[in-house]
Amino acid sequence: MARLSGMSVSAFHRAFQAATPISPIRFRTEIRLQEARLMPATRPGDVTAVGRRVGYDNSSRFNREYRRRLFGAPRVVTRPASARADRAPAAP
Repeated sequence: MARLSGMSVSAFHRAFQAATPISPIRFRTEIRLQEARLMPATRPGDVTAVGRRVGYDNSSRFNREYRRRLFGAPRVVTRPASARADRAPAAP
């Protein structure tokens, strides 16, 4: 991104942080994790595939960052909605 903007990496980093409250790397991470959070609703799949679709080559890193930022294991989110829904107790 720095090269595309015609800036050095350090100048880009300073300019990015002046315009946003976070670093470029954290911004990228947040975008990837938000995309991963929304993806299973439209394209269910295994956790590794979701991580790869949003740009992670390392599934362990994806799992760790997802848990840390979104407070839950990605496997919970990637289950179909019908499997996640709380089932009401049977009527007496």
